[in-house]
Amino acid sequence: MCVALLGCSAAAQAADPGTPAANPAEALELPTVTVVGTTPLPGLGAPLEEVPANVQIYTSGDFSRAHATTTDYLVQNAGSVSSNAAQGNPFQPDIAFRGFTASPLLGTPEGLSVFQDGVRVNEPFGDVVNWDLIPQSAISSIQLIPGSNPAFGLNTLGGALAIYTKSGAEYPGGALEVSGGSFGRRTAEFEWGGAHGPLDAFVTGNYFHDDGWADHNPSEVKQLFAKAGWQDAKTDVDLALTAADTALEGTQTLPLSFLSDERQAYTWPDTTANRLALLTLKGSHFLAPAVLLGGNAYYRSFRSSSLDSNVNGDYGQVDPATGAPDLTEGSNNLAQIDEDGFGGGLQLTVSTTGKHANQLTIGASDDAAHSHFQQLTQSAAFTASRETIATGAFMAVTNADTDANNLGLFVADAYHLTPRWTLSASGRYDRAEASIADLSGLAPRLDGTHVFTRFSPAAGVNFNPRPGLTAYAGYSEGMRAPTAIELTCADPSAPCQLPNDFLADPPLAAEVARTLELGARGRSALWQWSGAAYQSLLRNDIEFISATPGASNAGYYANIGATRRLGLELAAATRFGPLAVSARYSFIDATFRSNFSELSPFNSSANASGAILVTPGDRIPSIPRQTFKLRGDYDVNGRFSLGASILVASGVYARGDENNADRNGPLPGFVLVNLDARCRISGNLELFARVNNALDARYYDFGILGENFFTGPDHSFGPAAGAAPVATQFRGPGAPAGVWVGLRYGFGGAHAGAGVED
Repeated sequence: MCVALLGCSAAAQAADPGTPAANPAEALELPTVTVVGTTPLPGLGAPLEEVPANVQIYTSGDFSRAHATTTDYLVQNAGSVSSNAAQGNPFQPDIAFRGFTASPLLGTPEGLSVFQDGVRVNEPFGDVVNWDLIPQSAISSIQLIPGSNPAFGLNTLGGALAIYTKSGAEYPGGALEVSGGSFGRRTAEFEWGGAHGPLDAFVTGNYFHDDGWADHNPSEVKQLFAKAGWQDAKTDVDLALTAADTALEGTQTLPLSFLSDERQAYTWPDTTANRLALLTLKGSHFLAPAVLLGGNAYYRSFRSSSLDSNVNGDYGQVDPATGAPDLTEGSNNLAQIDEDGFGGGLQLTVSTTGKHANQLTIGASDDAAHSHFQQLTQSAAFTASRETIATGAFMAVTNADTDANNLGLFVADAYHLTPRWTLSASGRYDRAEASIADLSGLAPRLDGTHVFTRFSPAAGVNFNPRPGLTAYAGYSEGMRAPTAIELTCADPSAPCQLPNDFLADPPLAAEVARTLELGARGRSALWQWSGAAYQSLLRNDIEFISATPGASNAGYYANIGATRRLGLELAAATRFGPLAVSARYSFIDATFRSNFSELSPFNSSANASGAILVTPGDRIPSIPRQTFKLRGDYDVNGRFSLGASILVASGVYARGDENNADRNGPLPGFVLVNLDARCRISGNLELFARVNNALDARYYDFGILGENFFTGPDHSFGPAAGAAPVATQFRGPGAPAGVWVGLRYGFGGAHAGAGVED
């Protein structure tokens, strides 16, 4: 097993080099990971000592022992990873790594690429990442690869998250697990794997239901994953199916005056229903002992429907055409996405051995998708509990088709100057095309085709003066093409309402990231450690600019110039007999580097027109400057173990406070303590427990400036009650203390007598 305590060096230390995979191309499916995937496609990867980046690896054993969601585990354990609770749902967090985001919310500028078995799972429509569609019980390992690595293609501005799934050959046997506890949560999970000769199969499914810690935010997640494979010493072929059906409800952020009761909803309902079917075929074959051909092909069907309740920001304003005030209190917005994607890739890896060993990889990938987007809206009024009740019929706002085609050609090479020095270089040419067509006949300016092309290079050097010690330096570049939602909401004269309005399509420039990283890592009989310093400079950064003070959440996207993430990562881990301890510290100085003006009328420092001036050095909202993570595990007697983790995070600025001058200032920092325990009742049966936020801390990791319309008696709708809306800071409360207990029974193969030790 691999306990990922400090980046990838922990993975290298825990692996047994004497037991390689029968087929080297299958190494990334192993329960213990010894190599880093240097491209998304099937290949040989590279040993950690040859990778010029502070890679982090986590395995199925790590997730099984934690009994936490994938995103919660990464936030609690991975370096430079943070989240925000903008939606208040455990499956809808924004995950940030080194200040770059992977979010399920349409309209959020995405900066991380996410892959499952080499297939990009950033949705073609908006580049969003739906965490509820990733089958956690199928995960063999996760690699968090920092930098603007061009080999991973578009959207890899700050890093790539590569997920590898289990196979029956490497995970024989089965397991059953059930749990329940706080917030009405109940879960059930099964998995089974086996092999017969060259054939193997693996299947797993899980069910998650949660009433939600707050009012009106339940979750239901159903996932199924199945894989069938064939392999011998030269060939490895896998056919996999991922299916998911989920229903999630969010809670929205709350104004400061509401925080005495953090469980209440500002307005409701806010629901999202997602369905996914992903069929993936991947394989590799050694054409010669040192020549590997690998590739994949996939089809992905995604359907999403979301209903959002909103306040009418124009309430009470006089319509110039009629002279009458607008007395509509709110609205329900219904958005539907039907998306079909397909594509694949092929790569050739040629290796040579000897004094100047070399590994050359060349490849190509093509991803295409067709998306149909429809949005409807209806007028609504609010009940005493701020539920929206329809006062009109749904009316079509947007009906559009989008087509995306992304072609990439790449090359990578690792060359050993000497046994101690390794040079690496890579480059990728990307061509991204997005076409948008209005189907309503009412928005002809929506029509357009946009093409973005770029060649992005990378280079690095690794020095290994002795076994267990590595120093490295790396430089990389990456590109993100504007998404359809940004391209169609980029006209200052035609602002749109987020997240789903399309109106016009002036051009936007592609974002380009340039990352420089210096670091070192080492291990000894007692210690494992790593340290890295990096700078990511982003040109043509895209920001959502508010349009008018009177319009609720209306605005447009624009290139604002440059932003920079300057950071430091430190980690160390050790073991004293039965006690294992690890610590991580992350510092991120995320700042704007260009002057620009934006409307932020609810910022107390805004001028008479509602505008603020952002200057170089102002901190980017929602990114904590410092985080510290401490983890301890104590094995009491071989059958019973205790664990504790502490997360300390500094405060963040609220969105809308890009000039860092609003009177509310940044949100306060916070400290979270989580506890867990495991007891092996018998060789196959394990009892486990987990306590989140054990001290029941009140904390907030997301803020936004806005206008509170519910200022009447008992937080009733203000204008209708004679009370005026109030500009204020809104905050996303974190979940209170929660306790869950469960049982896991393993049988056959690796599971027998091992509990959850995968």
